[in-house]
Amino acid sequence: MVKITIVGRARDGLPLAQRVRYMNEENCYVSCYRQQAEFILQEISRGAFMASKFTIPVDHCSFNCLVENGVVFIVLCDSSYPRKLAFHYLQDLQKEFDKFNKTLIDNITRPYTFVKFDGIIANFSRQYIDTRTQANLSKLNANRKQDLDIITEDMSNILERRRNSETLERSQVTPQPASSIWCSSCLEVIALKWVPIMITVITSMTLLWAILVLTDDYIVTSW
Repeated sequence: MVKITIVGRARDGLPLAQRVRYMNEENCYVSCYRQQAEFILQEISRGAFMASKFTIPVDHCSFNCLVENGVVFIVLCDSSYPRKLAFHYLQDLQKEFDKFNKTLIDNITRPYTFVKFDGIIANFSRQYIDTRTQANLSKLNANRKQDLDIITEDMSNILERRRNSETLERSQVTPQPASSIWCSSCLEVIALKWVPIMITVITSMTLLWAILVLTDDYIVTSW
């Protein structure tokens, strides 16, 4: 069964439209799965996936993902739902989405505000509820090699890659430690104590030198 569908932009991971199968089931599991779908969308925007078609098993369900023309289509289905049919569903959505003006899509700045596409998702999802309809059976029986270009990803591996990436990013922005000489607390105390004294001494010597030069000039001029 098609449960949750999310459409988003690949370049920045912004979710544009969505469809939840049972709107009254706005409970823990729906919220959790939506967050996972949004996480997958963000990972796609970060370039974490090389394939344009992939499946991620989660619990007793599967996220099926299609990336085409800079747009990400994600659907959550029961694990028993035919994967081939799920990707037929995503491809139907992709064809409809391509009919919209790209400039309109690029100008969206707030998540889930492309509500015009929500209705299209609802219409297509109803067509794919029953896998035993003649139309769906025909899709399952046609082109049996279609599953060969769909890979399977593991959610734990995705999370591990994300943690490693964040660790690397933090290490790159961490300031490098100062020279070990100046890390000494003793030298810091010495510097704080003697620097003002040295400044005073240098200033006094400069003033004394200036007075002597002016005095010599005066004496020479007088003669």
